[in-house]
Amino acid sequence: MKRIRWPEGKAFAFTIFDDTDLATLANIRPVYDLLAECGMRTTKSVWPLNASPLISSSRAASPLLPVEEASCEDKDYLDWLLGLKRSGFEIGYHMAARFTSSRETTIRGLNRFEELFGGPPSAMANHSDCEENIYWGSDRLSGLRRIIYNLATRFRFDGRYRGHVESDPLFWGDLCHDKITYVRNFVFKDINTLNACPIMPYHDPQRPFVPFWFASSEGPEIKSFNRCLSEENQDRLEAEGGACIMYTHFGAGFCRNGRLDNRFETLIKRLTSKNGWFVPVSDLLDFLRRINETHTITNRERSHLEWTWLKHKLRAGRS
Repeated sequence: MKRIRWPEGKAFAFTIFDDTDLATLANIRPVYDLLAECGMRTTKSVWPLNASPLISSSRAASPLLPVEEASCEDKDYLDWLLGLKRSGFEIGYHMAARFTSSRETTIRGLNRFEELFGGPPSAMANHSDCEENIYWGSDRLSGLRRIIYNLATRFRFDGRYRGHVESDPLFWGDLCHDKITYVRNFVFKDINTLNACPIMPYHDPQRPFVPFWFASSEGPEIKSFNRCLSEENQDRLEAEGGACIMYTHFGAGFCRNGRLDNRFETLIKRLTSKNGWFVPVSDLLDFLRRINETHTITNRERSHLEWTWLKHKLRAGRS
C-alpha cells in the first residue's frame, strides 16, 4: 500500500467511533474531557429518540440494556452533546433509538437529528438490537462466505436485519442513501485499519443504499480497547504511517464511579504526545476520499475483505 502523506505533516491518523450503547452523562463525560484535554477530536454517536420497542418486532429488545442509557431526549445529556459538537467533536448516528424502529420512527429520528445538530449525520454505525439495520447480519457477506456465516451462527442473523429490503415495513435504505455518507461495516483486530481495508471509504454496488462503507479496528470495551492501543501497537501505527478508526463503547468500563481507567488514560496521553492527526471519523474519511477518489469495490476486493473479516470472527467466536 502506498504511504499516505497526512495533512500538516502528521505521521499517522487516529480517531474513534463511539457507539452510544451503555452511555450515561456520568460515565462518558470524563472520557471526553480527557480526549479534549489531549487535543483529540473523535465521533460520538447518539440515539435521537427514546422510543419504545416495536410490539411487532420478531425479537424483543435485549433485557440487559440498562434503562438509564441516554438519548437526545435527556436535556442535560443533549446540552452536553451540543457543547461537544461546538468544541470540534462529530456527532454520529446509531439508529433512531436503542430498539427496533419502524420507517416512520426512523424518519422522525433522522429529522430530529437534523433539528438538533444542524444537518443529517455524516457517519453512522448499525446497532445490533435494531432490526432496521442496513445490510447487516448475513447480508454483510456474499456467496459461500454468507453460507459459512449462517452455519456458524445457526442462521440466527439470516434475514433478521431488513432496513435495505424495499418491501419491508422497516425499510429506510432510500433515506440512508440520501442523508448519510459513511456507514461502518467490518471490524478487524489490527490497529492499522488501512492494513485490513486500504480501499476505504468504498462504494459497494451490491449494497447500493449505502454511499460509502468504512472499516474499524476492534476495541468494543475497555480491555480490548487498551489491548489494541498498546504501546507496541501505537509505535507500529506510527512507523507504518497508517490510520486507525477505533470501534468502541465508551460506556463499557472506561469510567467507573467517576474515575477513568488508569491504563486507558496513560495510553491516550502517550498516543496524543505523538505526531498524529486526531480528527473525527468523517474528516478522516473525507480526506481519504479526496486522495483515493471515489472507489467502487471490485469483486476480488470484496471477496478478500469478506474472507478476512469472516476468518477473524470465526476465530474470535463472535457474530
